[in-house]
Amino acid sequence: MFDWKKQVILLTGGTGSFGQKFTEVIIKKHPPKILRIFSRDEFKQYEMEKKFSHRCLRYFIGDVRDKERVDRAMADVTLVIHAAAMKQIVAAEYNPTEAIKTNVLGTMNILNSALDNGVERVFGLITDKAVSPVNLYGATKLTMEKLLIQGNSYRGLGNTRISCIRYGNVAGSRGSVIPLFNFQRKGKILTITHPEMTRFWITLDTAVDFVIKFIEKMQGGEVFIPKMPSFKITDLATVLAPQAIHKHIGVRPGEKLHEDLITIHEAHYVREFSNHYVVAPAFSLWEKTSQGKSGGKKVPDNFSFKSSTNKKFLTKTELRQHLKVINGEVL
Repeated sequence: MFDWKKQVILLTGGTGSFGQKFTEVIIKKHPPKILRIFSRDEFKQYEMEKKFSHRCLRYFIGDVRDKERVDRAMADVTLVIHAAAMKQIVAAEYNPTEAIKTNVLGTMNILNSALDNGVERVFGLITDKAVSPVNLYGATKLTMEKLLIQGNSYRGLGNTRISCIRYGNVAGSRGSVIPLFNFQRKGKILTITHPEMTRFWITLDTAVDFVIKFIEKMQGGEVFIPKMPSFKITDLATVLAPQAIHKHIGVRPGEKLHEDLITIHEAHYVREFSNHYVVAPAFSLWEKTSQGKSGGKKVPDNFSFKSSTNKKFLTKTELRQHLKVINGEVL
């Protein structure tokens, strides 16, 4: 039985949108022994310290690129939640070496340090951009996922378990389309990249709940994918600003019209559960221990999980209800 009270947690990217929501939820529902917030922005840590006050919290200034600092932060840690990443698609396209240093080399530092320190569980946050990537950000996150899952084969006689979660853009997070539309609707002109564009919908609360659940049940080697509804970007724009004009500006560099979370090439390893899917590791090394190899229902060989062909699409009414929670206002 997984006991949160005994955990010494290292949360990389801890001052980001996910990190702050995870901190809020975990200290309220499952306060750990220690929660180390690891990030490189001292001002965000200063602001976060004013927002959260709990005896378990520790704030570490550091960069995942810095192996020595990662090693220091990893001391006595039992659980790593790796959320640090360079996430902006256009910025990664324009600064590819920087994205690689953070997302790939930084992940290697986290992985090696966790293995060397005998950390019990490592859980990586991956994006839908990593599936059939068409941009550098997605390619680095795919590499991040591969590094972490394959890291299970390097544990030797150790007990380190490593798993990941994939989910779509978090609704309302920094840099996402909802804050952009909220800003643009003041001028009554919303920029739409393409009228047919679709995305998956997941809120921060839901993402954090899934991460907590999957950390508790992970065996090592699985990639967990929550079942999420899809939505049309034009529907979101209409709900947020009914009177606004839609200005089509074209797809940005490295951007997809639709997002994937599972491709048909992975279907052979996918099992379906009531509210999520599990991509089991392809290697027999984990066959006896990975939950993905047991339980659930095998999906058809031609199965895929794509935002444009998803069984569940949010209606405008449903979007409006969800946005009330995110925006804290009646739309």
